[in-house]
Amino acid sequence: MIDIKIKTLLAVVEQGSFTKAAKQLSLTQPAISHHINALEEELERKIFIRGKSDLKLTPDGEIIVKYAKRMNSINDKLISVLSNPGHALSNVRIGITHTSESNLITEVLAKYSRKSYGASITIITDTISNLYNMLENYELDLAIVDGKPSGKGLRSLMLDTDYLVCVLANENPLAKKEMVTLKELKKEKMILRLPSSATRMQFEAQLERIDENISDFDVIIEVDNIATIKDLIRKNLGVSILAKSACMDEVSKNKITVLPIENLSMIRETNIVYHKDFDNNDILEKIMKIYRDTKRTE
Repeated sequence: MIDIKIKTLLAVVEQGSFTKAAKQLSLTQPAISHHINALEEELERKIFIRGKSDLKLTPDGEIIVKYAKRMNSINDKLISVLSNPGHALSNVRIGITHTSESNLITEVLAKYSRKSYGASITIITDTISNLYNMLENYELDLAIVDGKPSGKGLRSLMLDTDYLVCVLANENPLAKKEMVTLKELKKEKMILRLPSSATRMQFEAQLERIDENISDFDVIIEVDNIATIKDLIRKNLGVSILAKSACMDEVSKNKITVLPIENLSMIRETNIVYHKDFDNNDILEKIMKIYRDTKRTE
Protein backbone atom coordinates (compact mmCIF):
# COMPACT_ATOMS: atom_id res chain seq x y z
CA MET A 1 0.00 0.00 0.00
CA ILE A 2 2.82 2.41 0.85
CA ASP A 3 4.77 3.96 -2.05
CA ILE A 4 7.96 2.06 -2.90
CA LYS A 5 9.79 5.42 -2.94
CA ILE A 6 9.14 5.75 0.80
CA LYS A 7 10.49 2.25 1.42
CA THR A 8 13.56 3.15 -0.63
CA LEU A 9 14.13 6.38 1.26
CA LEU A 10 13.99 4.65 4.64
CA ALA A 11 16.33 1.91 3.44
CA VAL A 12 18.88 4.50 2.25
CA VAL A 13 18.71 6.31 5.59
CA GLU A 14 19.04 3.06 7.53
CA GLN A 15 21.93 1.72 5.45
CA GLY A 16 23.71 5.02 4.87
CA SER A 17 24.28 4.41 1.16
CA PHE A 18 22.46 3.74 -2.10
CA THR A 19 24.49 0.59 -2.71
CA LYS A 20 23.64 -1.03 0.62
CA ALA A 21 19.98 0.01 0.29
CA ALA A 22 19.86 -1.63 -3.16
CA LYS A 23 21.18 -4.86 -1.68
CA GLN A 24 18.65 -4.77 1.17
CA LEU A 25 15.71 -4.20 -1.19
CA SER A 26 17.04 -6.53 -3.93
CA LEU A 27 17.08 -3.65 -6.41
CA THR A 28 19.76 -2.13 -8.63
CA GLN A 29 21.56 1.02 -7.56
CA PRO A 30 20.15 2.96 -10.56
CA ALA A 31 16.65 1.98 -9.39
CA ILE A 32 17.40 3.35 -5.91
CA SER A 33 18.71 6.60 -7.41
CA HIS A 34 15.60 6.85 -9.61
CA HIS A 35 13.28 6.45 -6.60
CA ILE A 36 15.08 9.13 -4.59
CA ASN A 37 15.24 11.54 -7.54
CA ALA A 38 11.54 10.98 -8.25
CA LEU A 39 10.68 11.65 -4.61
CA GLU A 40 12.74 14.85 -4.61
CA GLU A 41 11.00 16.03 -7.80
CA GLU A 42 7.57 15.15 -6.42
CA LEU A 43 8.16 17.05 -3.17
CA GLU A 44 10.25 19.78 -4.85
CA ARG A 45 12.81 19.44 -2.08
CA LYS A 46 16.36 18.16 -1.92
CA ILE A 47 16.56 15.23 0.51
CA PHE A 48 20.26 14.31 0.54
CA ILE A 49 23.56 16.12 0.28
CA ARG A 50 25.68 13.61 -1.58
CA GLY A 51 29.32 13.58 -0.49
CA LYS A 52 32.16 11.46 -1.83
CA SER A 53 31.87 8.86 0.90
CA ASP A 54 28.65 9.60 2.79
CA LEU A 55 25.11 10.87 2.60
CA LYS A 56 23.75 13.66 4.75
CA LEU A 57 20.13 14.69 5.11
CA THR A 58 19.22 18.27 4.30
CA PRO A 59 17.00 20.11 6.82
CA ASP A 60 14.04 19.38 4.52
CA GLY A 61 15.24 15.79 4.25
CA GLU A 62 15.13 15.34 8.02
CA ILE A 63 11.49 16.44 8.04
CA ILE A 64 10.63 14.18 5.10
CA VAL A 65 12.26 11.15 6.77
CA LYS A 66 10.40 11.88 10.02
CA TYR A 67 7.04 11.71 8.24
CA ALA A 68 8.15 8.78 6.07
CA LYS A 69 8.83 6.76 9.23
CA ARG A 70 5.40 7.70 10.50
CA MET A 71 3.71 6.67 7.25
CA ASN A 72 5.59 3.37 7.17
CA SER A 73 4.69 2.57 10.79
CA ILE A 74 1.02 3.35 10.22
CA ASN A 75 1.04 1.18 7.09
CA ASP A 76 2.59 -1.76 8.99
CA LYS A 77 0.05 -1.32 11.78
CA LEU A 78 -2.84 -1.26 9.30
CA ILE A 79 -1.70 -4.52 7.69
CA SER A 80 -1.23 -6.12 11.12
CA VAL A 81 -4.70 -5.11 12.34
CA LEU A 82 -6.50 -6.16 9.15
CA SER A 83 -4.80 -9.57 9.17
CA ASN A 84 -5.88 -10.31 12.74
CA PRO A 85 -9.36 -11.73 13.55
CA GLY A 86 -11.51 -9.06 15.18
CA HIS A 87 -9.09 -6.38 13.96
CA ALA A 88 -7.24 -6.36 17.28
CA LEU A 89 -3.56 -5.54 17.64
CA SER A 90 -1.58 -8.74 17.13
CA ASN A 91 1.70 -7.17 18.24
CA VAL A 92 1.95 -4.32 20.73
CA ARG A 93 5.18 -2.35 20.60
CA ILE A 94 5.93 -0.84 24.01
CA GLY A 95 8.85 1.43 24.85
CA ILE A 96 10.32 1.54 28.34
CA THR A 97 13.16 3.46 29.93
CA HIS A 98 16.26 1.80 31.39
CA THR A 99 14.81 2.43 34.86
CA SER A 100 11.66 0.48 34.02
CA GLU A 101 13.81 -2.38 32.77
CA SER A 102 14.97 -2.91 36.36
CA ASN A 103 11.58 -3.02 38.11
CA LEU A 104 8.36 -4.98 37.78
CA ILE A 105 7.29 -3.39 34.48
CA THR A 106 8.93 -6.09 32.36
CA GLU A 107 7.36 -8.79 34.56
CA VAL A 108 3.93 -7.22 34.10
CA LEU A 109 4.34 -7.02 30.32
CA ALA A 110 5.42 -10.67 30.20
CA LYS A 111 2.31 -11.66 32.18
CA TYR A 112 0.12 -9.59 29.86
CA SER A 113 1.59 -11.32 26.82
CA ARG A 114 0.94 -14.78 28.32
CA LYS A 115 -2.67 -13.93 29.15
CA SER A 116 -3.47 -12.25 25.84
CA TYR A 117 -4.04 -15.12 23.44
CA GLY A 118 -2.94 -14.34 19.90
CA ALA A 119 -1.08 -11.20 20.93
CA SER A 120 2.60 -10.60 21.49
CA ILE A 121 4.66 -7.74 22.87
CA THR A 122 7.83 -6.17 21.56
CA ILE A 123 9.71 -4.19 24.21
CA ILE A 124 12.06 -1.43 23.11
CA THR A 125 14.36 0.05 25.76
CA ASP A 126 15.74 3.52 25.10
CA THR A 127 16.12 7.02 26.51
CA ILE A 128 12.97 8.94 27.30
CA SER A 129 13.55 11.44 24.46
CA ASN A 130 14.01 8.66 21.88
CA LEU A 131 10.89 6.88 23.15
CA TYR A 132 8.84 10.04 22.66
CA ASN A 133 10.23 10.40 19.12
CA MET A 134 9.29 6.80 18.31
CA LEU A 135 5.85 7.31 19.84
CA GLU A 136 5.35 10.44 17.75
CA ASN A 137 6.32 8.51 14.61
CA TYR A 138 3.91 5.66 15.49
CA GLU A 139 6.86 3.28 15.80
CA LEU A 140 5.54 2.55 19.31
CA ASP A 141 1.99 1.91 20.48
CA LEU A 142 2.71 2.73 24.11
CA ALA A 143 5.58 4.06 26.20
CA ILE A 144 6.01 3.62 29.95
CA VAL A 145 7.99 6.59 31.20
CA ASP A 146 8.64 8.85 34.16
CA GLY A 147 6.63 12.04 34.18
CA LYS A 148 3.87 13.34 31.94
CA PRO A 149 4.16 13.99 28.19
CA SER A 150 4.24 17.54 26.85
CA GLY A 151 3.10 16.73 23.30
CA LYS A 152 -0.40 17.88 22.39
CA GLY A 153 -1.18 14.68 20.52
CA LEU A 154 -0.34 12.43 23.46
CA ARG A 155 -2.35 11.18 26.41
CA SER A 156 -1.21 9.52 29.61
CA LEU A 157 -2.48 7.18 32.29
CA MET A 158 -0.75 7.13 35.68
CA LEU A 159 0.50 3.65 36.45
CA ASP A 160 2.27 4.31 39.75
CA THR A 161 4.28 6.79 41.78
CA ASP A 162 7.91 6.37 42.70
CA TYR A 163 10.67 8.45 44.25
CA LEU A 164 14.42 8.82 44.05
CA VAL A 165 16.69 7.67 46.87
CA CYS A 166 20.36 7.54 47.74
CA VAL A 167 21.67 4.03 47.04
CA LEU A 168 24.78 2.81 48.85
CA ALA A 169 26.65 -0.30 49.92
CA ASN A 170 25.74 -1.93 53.22
CA GLU A 171 29.39 -1.45 54.26
CA ASN A 172 29.21 2.32 53.78
CA PRO A 173 29.11 4.04 57.22
CA LEU A 174 26.13 6.11 56.04
CA ALA A 175 24.09 2.90 55.67
CA LYS A 176 23.61 2.86 59.44
CA LYS A 177 21.78 6.20 59.31
CA GLU A 178 18.10 6.85 58.66
CA MET A 179 18.77 9.60 56.09
CA VAL A 180 21.58 11.28 54.17
CA THR A 181 22.30 14.99 54.17
CA LEU A 182 23.58 16.87 51.14
CA LYS A 183 26.72 17.76 53.10
CA GLU A 184 27.41 14.05 53.62
CA LEU A 185 26.58 13.29 50.00
CA LYS A 186 29.12 15.82 48.76
CA LYS A 187 31.87 13.82 50.49
CA GLU A 188 30.94 10.62 48.66
CA LYS A 189 32.13 9.33 45.29
CA MET A 190 29.04 9.38 43.08
CA ILE A 191 28.07 7.02 40.28
CA LEU A 192 25.21 8.64 38.37
CA ARG A 193 22.98 8.02 35.37
CA LEU A 194 23.73 9.95 32.17
CA PRO A 195 22.67 13.63 32.10
CA SER A 196 19.99 12.78 29.50
CA SER A 197 18.20 10.31 31.81
CA ALA A 198 15.00 11.32 33.60
CA THR A 199 16.51 10.25 36.93
CA ARG A 200 19.53 12.52 36.53
CA MET A 201 17.46 15.45 35.27
CA GLN A 202 15.08 15.22 38.23
CA PHE A 203 17.97 15.05 40.71
CA GLU A 204 19.65 18.11 39.18
CA ALA A 205 16.35 20.02 39.03
CA GLN A 206 15.77 19.41 42.75
CA LEU A 207 19.30 20.58 43.54
CA GLU A 208 18.73 23.79 41.58
CA ARG A 209 15.48 24.33 43.45
CA ILE A 210 17.45 24.71 46.69
CA ASP A 211 20.36 26.64 45.10
CA GLU A 212 22.67 23.63 44.87
CA ASN A 213 24.53 22.41 41.78
CA ILE A 214 25.66 19.02 40.53
CA SER A 215 29.17 20.46 40.01
CA ASP A 216 29.56 20.58 43.81
CA PHE A 217 29.36 16.78 43.98
CA ASP A 218 32.15 14.32 43.25
CA VAL A 219 30.76 12.46 40.22
CA ILE A 220 33.41 9.88 39.32
CA ILE A 221 31.52 7.97 36.64
CA GLU A 222 28.33 8.23 34.56
CA VAL A 223 26.64 4.99 33.48
CA ASP A 224 23.37 4.41 31.65
CA ASN A 225 22.98 0.78 32.69
CA ILE A 226 21.27 0.54 36.09
CA ALA A 227 22.40 -3.04 36.71
CA THR A 228 26.01 -1.88 36.30
CA ILE A 229 25.47 0.98 38.73
CA LYS A 230 24.02 -1.33 41.37
CA ASP A 231 26.90 -3.76 40.90
CA LEU A 232 29.43 -0.98 41.46
CA ILE A 233 27.52 0.14 44.55
CA ARG A 234 27.51 -3.39 45.99
CA LYS A 235 31.31 -3.34 45.65
CA ASN A 236 31.31 -0.08 47.65
CA LEU A 237 32.87 1.91 44.82
CA GLY A 238 30.46 4.81 45.22
CA VAL A 239 26.88 5.88 45.90
CA SER A 240 24.13 6.76 43.48
CA ILE A 241 20.70 8.34 43.04
CA LEU A 242 18.16 5.91 41.62
CA ALA A 243 14.45 5.21 41.63
CA LYS A 244 13.52 3.17 44.69
CA SER A 245 11.51 0.73 42.57
CA ALA A 246 14.65 -0.15 40.60
CA CYS A 247 16.39 -1.26 43.81
CA MET A 248 13.72 -3.19 45.72
CA ASP A 249 14.89 -6.65 44.69
CA GLU A 250 18.42 -5.98 45.99
CA VAL A 251 17.08 -4.28 49.12
CA SER A 252 14.82 -7.24 49.93
CA LYS A 253 17.87 -9.53 49.65
CA ASN A 254 19.91 -7.17 51.84
CA LYS A 255 22.44 -6.50 49.09
CA ILE A 256 22.28 -2.69 49.18
CA THR A 257 20.79 0.12 51.28
CA VAL A 258 18.51 2.96 50.17
CA LEU A 259 18.00 6.15 52.16
CA PRO A 260 16.02 9.38 51.71
CA ILE A 261 17.98 12.60 51.16
CA GLU A 262 17.43 15.58 53.42
CA ASN A 263 15.60 18.53 51.85
CA LEU A 264 14.99 16.81 48.51
CA SER A 265 11.48 15.78 47.48
CA MET A 266 11.94 13.58 44.42
CA ILE A 267 8.54 11.96 43.94
CA ARG A 268 7.60 11.20 40.36
CA GLU A 269 4.87 9.55 38.35
CA THR A 270 5.20 6.53 36.12
CA ASN A 271 2.82 6.94 33.20
CA ILE A 272 1.64 4.92 30.23
CA VAL A 273 1.80 7.34 27.30
CA TYR A 274 0.00 6.87 23.98
CA HIS A 275 -1.43 8.77 21.02
CA LYS A 276 -4.83 10.36 21.43
CA ASP A 277 -6.07 8.16 18.57
CA PHE A 278 -5.00 4.94 20.33
CA ASP A 279 -8.34 3.16 20.70
CA ASN A 280 -7.37 -0.12 22.38
CA ASN A 281 -8.48 0.75 25.90
CA ASP A 282 -8.75 -2.94 26.77
CA ILE A 283 -4.95 -3.21 26.50
CA LEU A 284 -4.51 -0.31 28.91
CA GLU A 285 -6.99 -1.78 31.38
CA LYS A 286 -5.34 -5.22 31.31
CA ILE A 287 -1.86 -3.79 31.87
CA MET A 288 -3.12 -1.65 34.75
CA LYS A 289 -4.86 -4.61 36.40
CA ILE A 290 -1.89 -6.96 36.04
CA TYR A 291 0.42 -4.27 37.40
CA ARG A 292 -1.71 -3.71 40.49
CA ASP A 293 -2.18 -7.45 41.12
CA THR A 294 1.56 -8.08 40.73
CA LYS A 295 2.50 -5.24 43.03
CA ARG A 296 -0.02 -6.39 45.62
CA THR A 297 1.57 -9.84 45.84
CA GLU A 298 5.13 -8.59 46.25
